[in-house]
Amino acid sequence: MTPLFRDKPAAPPHSSGNISTGQQGEDVASRFLATNGYRIVERNFRCKGGEVDIIAHDPAAQSFVFIEVKTRRDLSYGVPQLAVTLFKQRQISKAALTWLSKNRKMDSNARFDVIAILLHTDIRFTIEHIKNAFDLAY
Repeated sequence: MTPLFRDKPAAPPHSSGNISTGQQGEDVASRFLATNGYRIVERNFRCKGGEVDIIAHDPAAQSFVFIEVKTRRDLSYGVPQLAVTLFKQRQISKAALTWLSKNRKMDSNARFDVIAILLHTDIRFTIEHIKNAFDLAY
């Protein structure tokens, strides 16, 4: 897949000493989603079974989107999206089902996306949005 954004400034810039790489990536991803018409519903939803980084609503698809954000500062551990293992997919799936049930949205359309971010500097990055990255796993 071709990255959707390349080397765009992440406003506002964060000092790597003040904010974690993961948090910076989630901030970048949230801004990216909002810019592309998504409505952020919740961030960092946690439950006994797992967690979801971002829950958004995609009005174009009329779906709730459960998004895993993976961020790297370099490629020494490989591309970020490869870190979304089957185990992680199961945790996200459990959390998504819990969220849908808790919010009485079990009849809603839903999908699982991955947003992979490579931070070149604190203000330059590459982002790839992988829609329907995986199916419900449990």
